[in-house]
Amino acid sequence: MEWMFAVEPWHWLVLGIVLMIVEMFIPTFASLWFGAAAIIVAALAWLLPISILWQVLIWLGLAVLLMIAWFKYIKPLSVDRTKAGLGGSVIIGETGMLIVKPQGNQLGRVRFSVPIVGADEWFCRTREQGVEVGDRVVVVDISGNELIVAPAKRLDEQVISHKA
Repeated sequence: MEWMFAVEPWHWLVLGIVLMIVEMFIPTFASLWFGAAAIIVAALAWLLPISILWQVLIWLGLAVLLMIAWFKYIKPLSVDRTKAGLGGSVIIGETGMLIVKPQGNQLGRVRFSVPIVGADEWFCRTREQGVEVGDRVVVVDISGNELIVAPAKRLDEQVISHKA
């Protein structure tokens, strides 16, 4: 006795909706494309008499094509290229707020209001001891992955005194 399961267009529609809902909880952009492909297959199955084998092949092919299109053409449009690939010198002169005070060999953390080269918080050190949590600091140098910061008001005073 042979058992045949008929796949109806609404099966594809439900599968597509479920996969898109899964994408909301697991944001990998993988199930989104399988869900979109399933919805397209549902529409095609309603319009044309397509065998289950062709439905599955179309679904897999569309999912792969949509993923390739996403990673090759669409996702690169969302990358902020204003500072991508530039040297560390783009960070020097940026002003942020000290959220963890550096002490001795323990690194501090500085937070920027706008992400700088992909991160809004960076590890930092200071050459001066007169900084406290909440102080505005400016990046004066870079040492590896750590920023060297100085109090922003003192740097402003130095600039003014040099101009006078």
